[in-house]
Amino acid sequence: MKIIEKYINLIGKCISYLIPVITMLMVVIIVSRYFFGTGRTDLQELVMYFHSLIFLGCAGYVFNQDEHVRVDIFYRDAADKYKDIVNLVCGIIFLLPVCVIITIYSFDLINMSWDIKETSTEPGGLKYVYIQKTFIYLFPLTLIGAFLYKASRILWK
Repeated sequence: MKIIEKYINLIGKCISYLIPVITMLMVVIIVSRYFFGTGRTDLQELVMYFHSLIFLGCAGYVFNQDEHVRVDIFYRDAADKYKDIVNLVCGIIFLLPVCVIITIYSFDLINMSWDIKETSTEPGGLKYVYIQKTFIYLFPLTLIGAFLYKASRILWK
């Protein structure tokens, strides 16, 4: 199970390096639009691709680091054993079913996109929409992996 944690952390850390790249791309887009009067649809879509990659690929990493968003009304002052039970039960009830549903329902969408080699509908847009849609698989894969690692750590302390 330790290897799952290593891969999830590696994926999260590598993908998180795209955040400064997005910032630089946004500066280029803004400068080219407002100072030179040229729109850069390709760069705007590239920013959107990177944003989806960061969000979908880093979800498991954030979960693994216990930095995910939750309502901490009863949770923040609780004992570690209580937190472990809450994480385990809520992961089984909510996280796993959502990940399974996302995987099942995105399968046809992604396959169809690859079959037709889907391209952007915008003039000057990128021709690789099917690659962006494939990023959807990162979300359930990294989250399930992170949950399995946390669950194994909780159950076999």
